[in-house]
Amino acid sequence: MANIRYTATGKRKTSVARVILQSGTGLITVNSRPFDAYFPRETLRMIIKQPLELTGMYDKFDTLVNVFGGGLAGQAGAVRHGISRALINMDLDLKPKLKKEGFLTRDSREKERKKYGQKGARKRFQFSKR
Repeated sequence: MANIRYTATGKRKTSVARVILQSGTGLITVNSRPFDAYFPRETLRMIIKQPLELTGMYDKFDTLVNVFGGGLAGQAGAVRHGISRALINMDLDLKPKLKKEGFLTRDSREKERKKYGQKGARKRFQFSKR
């Protein structure tokens, strides 16, 4: 591989991640910061590594990520989605394995908007008869 780049976009909640995979040693950089510094929780780091470890590509590619919007959990999900899509751009034979684990499904759950005359999206103000 002569430094070929595979790009993809991942989304989760309100987060959007642009992912670039290029041949390397397994270094992950998020918003120009080391992966461990950007995602302090081990569970979030585990979520992001899942597609690379499943396909056995963890030490074969450097991952450059630009992510914005939402919180850390949403961003981690967006990065995982983006990495999975980039792996498919690289090798279409990985698709069944990634699809079986659910890494290609865009998790479309988003926060429901607050309605007027109510305390939240579903919760009402306390009813008073008198």
